[in-house]
Amino acid sequence: MKEMLEKVKQLLNDDEIAGFIGLKEEHGHPTPHLFTRDNLEDLDSLVVGGVRYPLNKVLLKVASRYGEDTLGVMVRGCDERGLNELFKWNQLHRDRVVPVGIACPSELAEACECYKPYPSSWVVGEKTDGVARSKRLEENEKLNQDERLHYWMNQFNKCIKCYGCRDVCPMCFCEVCSLEDRNFIPTGKLPPDNPGFHLSRAIHMVGRCVDCGLCEDACPLDIPVRTLYKKVGEIVSELFDYKTGEDPEGRSPLNILGDAALDLSGVNR
Repeated sequence: MKEMLEKVKQLLNDDEIAGFIGLKEEHGHPTPHLFTRDNLEDLDSLVVGGVRYPLNKVLLKVASRYGEDTLGVMVRGCDERGLNELFKWNQLHRDRVVPVGIACPSELAEACECYKPYPSSWVVGEKTDGVARSKRLEENEKLNQDERLHYWMNQFNKCIKCYGCRDVCPMCFCEVCSLEDRNFIPTGKLPPDNPGFHLSRAIHMVGRCVDCGLCEDACPLDIPVRTLYKKVGEIVSELFDYKTGEDPEGRSPLNILGDAALDLSGVNR
């Protein structure tokens, strides 16, 4: 906590950033807040650790209004992966964002089954081992194809189409969402047409999902969408040797596919 506070104060006082996006305690609850030189006293209420929040999504909103300013943002490992993708998709300018890192504790890394629960540098926390592969995904893959279809249809049919998974996702930045297209996803039906609704979103997460897990946290019906997206990420890695968000320079395969045919015969699906 102290290290983060001092780092943010330094960045603000040295004019390296115009503002810092983090979490502030308000009425006993952490809420997103833009800390600036004009409200340095607010840093006494800075919340660090224990709470995960889509701060990159807040950053996108703030940056769209103050596009010429350099902004700092608190990041975990997944948040940094998200920033790398947002830079590549031209949603943010790399030279106008200063990440300030947190390394996640082992308990959170295990709960998230995160393979890299720390950013490239951090001021709070200690490096802990990640989880090589999701046990939940491995259990799901033990089911035969018919059992898996039955499992996922039962999960998807719990959906109330609240759009919580989309709205919390820091990687959902489309100006027009196909999941609201009435011709594609008819209105007035609960659950929505499945598996079209959830599989469409899963396809949109190809090359974008950074495994932050906020979608699953936000789901009021506990649909294990993170397990689905972990599988999507594995397929991208297997086909293209590309781990989403890991390489700050390499572009997402969906940006460079072109018209070439793709052989999917060797993919473990």
